[in-house]
Amino acid sequence: MSSSLSDRSARVREGEANPLGGVTSKYPGPRAQISRNRNLSWWRRILPVIESHRATFFIAIGLSFVSLVFQVLVPNMLANDIDHTLVKHVSSLHNDVVAIVIVGLLAGVTGIISRQYVYDTAYNVEADLRSLIYEHLTWLSFSFYDRVQSGQLISRANSDIRSVQMYATFAPLIVVQCSIGVIAFGFMLYINWILALIAMIVMPILYFVGIKMRRVMFPISWITQARLADVATIVDENVNGVRVVKSFAQEEAEVNRLADDAERVAWAYIKDANIRAVWSPWVQNLPQLGLALVLLFGGWMVLQGRLLYGEILAFNAYLLMLQAPFMMLGQLVMMGQRAKASAERIFEILDERPEVVDRPGAYDLEHVTGAIDFNHVTFTYANGAEILTDFDAHVAPGETVALVGRTGSGKSTVARLMTRFYDVSDGAITIDSHDLRDVTLHSLRENVGVVLDEAFLFSVSIRENIAYGRPDAPIEEVITAARAANAHEFIVRLPEGYDTVVGERGYTLSGGQRQRIAIARTLLLNPPILILDDATSAIDVHVESGIYEALRGLLTQRTTIVIAHRISTIALASRVLLLEEGRVVASGTHDELLANVPLYSQILAQATPGEPS
Repeated sequence: MSSSLSDRSARVREGEANPLGGVTSKYPGPRAQISRNRNLSWWRRILPVIESHRATFFIAIGLSFVSLVFQVLVPNMLANDIDHTLVKHVSSLHNDVVAIVIVGLLAGVTGIISRQYVYDTAYNVEADLRSLIYEHLTWLSFSFYDRVQSGQLISRANSDIRSVQMYATFAPLIVVQCSIGVIAFGFMLYINWILALIAMIVMPILYFVGIKMRRVMFPISWITQARLADVATIVDENVNGVRVVKSFAQEEAEVNRLADDAERVAWAYIKDANIRAVWSPWVQNLPQLGLALVLLFGGWMVLQGRLLYGEILAFNAYLLMLQAPFMMLGQLVMMGQRAKASAERIFEILDERPEVVDRPGAYDLEHVTGAIDFNHVTFTYANGAEILTDFDAHVAPGETVALVGRTGSGKSTVARLMTRFYDVSDGAITIDSHDLRDVTLHSLRENVGVVLDEAFLFSVSIRENIAYGRPDAPIEEVITAARAANAHEFIVRLPEGYDTVVGERGYTLSGGQRQRIAIARTLLLNPPILILDDATSAIDVHVESGIYEALRGLLTQRTTIVIAHRISTIALASRVLLLEEGRVVASGTHDELLANVPLYSQILAQATPGEPS
């Protein structure tokens, strides 16, 4: 899988066209994968992604270090100015002021450049992680989407990634500040080692407070991120299902449902805030105790003449520098625990392995004539429901076969198995004697076109939707496909014709219009095998007859499986396979089955347009 993802990233870097618009993306794609070793800590698994941006990352860290070094020099310079210029008058005040201004400007400039590189690294790492998740999602099998809510995926691709990105890029800067704290402590030892040790009395206590804080923060961080994902799921469902919600007047119920989950998020945030309220004051105020001790003993030393005024001033400045990293300790711990919880949620997706993949040695399916064999196929979904049982059938090259059966008899499952959305549980499906599991998925889906019963359109122009599988297709071929699907007439009547942008999921069009565009999208690919999965269920009977008149000539050039409910659809087929409880119970022409098989007549009598398969 990782090699497939790398190949895809390479294709993006080479400037491959965008499948929706034909526009090449400027984003080069992720440069590295996360580590697949699940025994490593979460940050070590993320490390390869950060290392792929090592140039900007190390420039940011290096300049941040240089900026802080300049800042460390200022208190010592100020102490010398006070003790030698203002008290002893042994040097020029003007030169000292100029030197401090120069050092301050250098600290400011390097700090600004450092911050720019930090943000550059941070947002590139975030983009890489998001791309890795999206790429992985595109390769996962349908069984994964059968059991995972889309809102959970959206949450992990947004808020979880942001938490990881913030910690992964900003935590090193805090570490740099800690290293500057070591330098500051060195100056403190140089000024007065006894006073330096007194100042450090509280530091061991801060360490143990940080350890305890980390332990109590992780569980609530995980709960918070999980509940945010639940809210995202509800919002996603309500946005996509708004027509159903309004149709059943369930607005209030859905608002209450969202309010309940929002309250659970609020509880998690309040719990998080309570933990911070208990532990943050310790982290923030313990260093002040060290400052008080320094003032007490340092002031006594000044009065005794054992410490100069400038030295005590510089010492306090260094102590404040030393305290800054510890002041950030609480924030770092909280960011770290939230990042750890988010990273583990991301890994749950990235560690998921697709069930349907190319076998080792898989080869491309080429020169397809269209002979299809179902050899005693059995299929069971992950929930344990057995749909097909000893399904056995043969479809000759160029033949059009209709699948007819009750709801749940397995008609749509046959379409999903033909494109390897799922793999058979037992038996085999072959095309031209090639087992589908032995050929590459890409070549299989290039040769088997499917028009699903639910037509999904993207929020782009009609032309781009029809040309989705062939973004570079000339407009003449797009129009030809639209004519074959009986869609051209309504398209040219739209305000901008083929350049009309459809709304989300194509809901600005009628159901029949969406299905005709979906049919045109598949016909433009001109696959040797075509599967129409109840593809005209939302189309008016009169419009449907026009589509079939246009399709008849096309169907003679390819092998076609039609999943049908209407007699008009069945009329396209030269042969009908009757399914019952996942197996073929009768085969023949429409007239033969109507005359000899009572079950066939019953099914046709009960079927209604748009009935799901």
